[in-house]
Amino acid sequence: MKQSLDELFLKEGFEPQLIEELKAQGKFKTFKKDEYIIKPGGQVDFIPLVINGAIKVMRNDADDGEVLLYYLEGGEPCAMSISCCLENRKSQFSAVVEEDCELLMLPMNHLDIWIAKYPAFRRHIFRAYQSRFDELLNAIDSMVFMNMEERLYNYLLDKKQLTGSFTINKTHQQIAQELNTSRVVISRLLKKLENDEKIEQYRNRIEIL
Repeated sequence: MKQSLDELFLKEGFEPQLIEELKAQGKFKTFKKDEYIIKPGGQVDFIPLVINGAIKVMRNDADDGEVLLYYLEGGEPCAMSISCCLENRKSQFSAVVEEDCELLMLPMNHLDIWIAKYPAFRRHIFRAYQSRFDELLNAIDSMVFMNMEERLYNYLLDKKQLTGSFTINKTHQQIAQELNTSRVVISRLLKKLENDEKIEQYRNRIEIL
């Protein structure tokens, strides 16, 4: 269900003056699925605040490998972009549109002022950091303590929760890239999940049962 900018700000409990400043200083932009919002090595001078849609944040290595860190949904700012802005360093991650997005791009040079001036905005940023930290811990636990089949099934369930749909529109190769493994491994494990009657597979589409 789509929400407006005013609905988002009201839900977050932002102060009226803060809302006016966010509207005045932020830039409203739309992005299509698979578009890059932030690329590795780029200079980050804005904070993307998700109004509608979803973004996936990926960690990249020197060999062009990548692994999914977390998703961002409506109302959530990107904690990693905040860190880059505050420390004035180049991005070591990528932010890619997972579902068509409406974003409010907040300028970096106002971040410190808003955090100091408005308690609601400060709480919002701290909650974002805490939530992303928890998700990163879950990602580490998944890689360390789970086998690949468990990671894959959790990945599919996370996608279902994100989109609200039992249908996952992903190729085997796309899933393999996000889980930092090979397509052959993903294809084998998806077939096992299908045999276990947890999913059904179609061309470029997976149905969770």
